[in-house]
Amino acid sequence: MSTAAARPERPSLGEGSRHISPRRRLADKAWWGVCAVALLLVIVPVFWVLEGVVQHAVGGWSWSIFTTTSTGVGGGLANAIVGTFVLLVGVAILAGLAGIGCGIYLAEIARQSWYTTLLRSASEVLAGIPSIVLGYVGYVALVVGLHWKFSLLAGLIVLSVLVVPYVAKSTELALNQVPLGYREGGEALGMPRTLVLRRVVLRSAVPGIATGLIIALAISVGETAPLLYTAGWSNSYPSSHLIHAPIGYLTYASYTFFEDPSASVRALSYDASLLLVVLVLGLILVARLVVRLTQKYAPDRGEGGGRRERRAAKAHAAK
Repeated sequence: MSTAAARPERPSLGEGSRHISPRRRLADKAWWGVCAVALLLVIVPVFWVLEGVVQHAVGGWSWSIFTTTSTGVGGGLANAIVGTFVLLVGVAILAGLAGIGCGIYLAEIARQSWYTTLLRSASEVLAGIPSIVLGYVGYVALVVGLHWKFSLLAGLIVLSVLVVPYVAKSTELALNQVPLGYREGGEALGMPRTLVLRRVVLRSAVPGIATGLIIALAISVGETAPLLYTAGWSNSYPSSHLIHAPIGYLTYASYTFFEDPSASVRALSYDASLLLVVLVLGLILVARLVVRLTQKYAPDRGEGGGRRERRAAKAHAAK
């Protein structure tokens, strides 16, 4: 008897689906219907808001907003755009160093104890604190307590504290997903633990770490309340002073200019909102690009490559 003849035939998907009871079919269709309705309840308001923002912004769009600063009665958004990017760079440095360092400590260095449990719990509690509360604390402690006044550094510290839990959690999860065999293989080759962490483990966790950091930046760029309490507002470009110097940013223009009686100032509010939407979408696309470029270091790269390769392998196995 040949091997092909001895191998039992697998039932096709069509044959298996015939044995599904009508009750299960109805429950499956009802569940998918509920999911579709829930998805529409999320997507429709989002597209409705985006449609209104784009319509109002494009109707009075002027490219001069990129070259002129705000004057209080019109002008442009150049100072707010530059200030937003300065805040993004500062948050990436502060929150990146603190969050990635905390994630590495929890995943690779710290042992399971009451201290690590307390640290993780504190991080989760910090992630749940409303941003306006953090802004008020920053106002009392930094702006008033340390006499920094409205300044770039006060805003950076509050925004970094706001997003550090997200960066730390994503870093810890990315490191925990690296197979133990990677670490054992490096130690078997005589590599020091720090070198294994730097050359093997962190490279494999780069997609998850980078995605968490970029998503945290997308969260910070849309915050208004913490910056109202700490960064203030300025109609001029950011200066080199970290304290005693307020700074402009797009969320202030989007939130405050909307209630201004002047039509030209309200138009800047819609322009700022559109720029924020484009900036957030750009950050999400950058996150996906980083994941694609660093996918060769991912732990599941050797198990079929990307999503298409895994689907093809599963389809081939089903045959």
